[in-house]
Amino acid sequence: MKPRITLKKIAKEFGVSISTVSKALKDSHEISEDVRERIKAFADFYNYKPNSLALQLRNQKTSVIGVIVPEIVHHFFSEVIDGVEKYANQKGYNVMVCISNESYNKEVSNISVLTNGSVDGLIISIARETQETQNFKHFEDLIKDDFPLVLFDRIIEDLQCDKVIIDDVGGAYKATEHLIEIGCKKIALLTTQDYVSVGALRKEGYLKALVANGVTIDESLIYKIDDSKNLYDQIELLINASNSPDAILAVNEIYAANALKVAKERGLEIPNDIAIIGFTSGLISEFTSPPLTSVVQHGFLMGQHAAELLINRIEHTGPEDFQKEVISTNLKIRKSTLN
Repeated sequence: MKPRITLKKIAKEFGVSISTVSKALKDSHEISEDVRERIKAFADFYNYKPNSLALQLRNQKTSVIGVIVPEIVHHFFSEVIDGVEKYANQKGYNVMVCISNESYNKEVSNISVLTNGSVDGLIISIARETQETQNFKHFEDLIKDDFPLVLFDRIIEDLQCDKVIIDDVGGAYKATEHLIEIGCKKIALLTTQDYVSVGALRKEGYLKALVANGVTIDESLIYKIDDSKNLYDQIELLINASNSPDAILAVNEIYAANALKVAKERGLEIPNDIAIIGFTSGLISEFTSPPLTSVVQHGFLMGQHAAELLINRIEHTGPEDFQKEVISTNLKIRKSTLN
């Protein structure tokens, strides 16, 4: 018995998109006659039969949009989801949320499930493991099939789709400059590995602020956190180093809160001995002791903008060219940098 053939397998055999195969089988003149005939002959040989249920689901508008986030406990992502849902509901759409848990395979699986007739479009922040492997085929396949897609926060510049980001460079610049203005001389950066786009951009803003203010860059003060190791222990190494900093800029709220904890347990007075700033002004930053100065990312607004771009793309009401929106940040100054 010949193996069951699918549109995906035919597309792989010919090195084309699923959309191209579908058009060829429908005898569309958008596809060259030679390609049409070869695809149809291959499909006939393997007795290809369209999955009528899947076809019906794909062609049927669900009025549901999917959101895939790397983690759900992060205040920023919760704010984004809230913004997406608020705007989507106003436009008559419901929202389905999946979590990649920073896993490439989980991200691919989520996309596969959601695009099998469950949603009309996707809003995604790319998983850390995907950025590390640099394997974006699952996104490229969506784009080839003209599936509505918006990337937010963690994006890939080369992918041809709509995007919404915050001004990561500008936010880190403002935070670093604030630390310089209050008299800090040795400002450390707690950041991600460089393959995480937001960490790399925030590092860029930090370095720009140091240079602009005549502060010598000290590479020993730039700590790239390894997520496979204990976060607390890594921060402890920084604070206990012989070249210990008098200020820390952390690229997220979790890093900042842990830096605060380590510093206090070491007996340092905040902000007199060490000042600390983090990204994301969530509940953690607000209720630490002392409260953390934070770069406000406006996640709710980002979610609204992402949902607007996606729904415009679904309903063909937006501009033809893909859009990239950049949302400004501001600094919420609290007692971790000022008495």
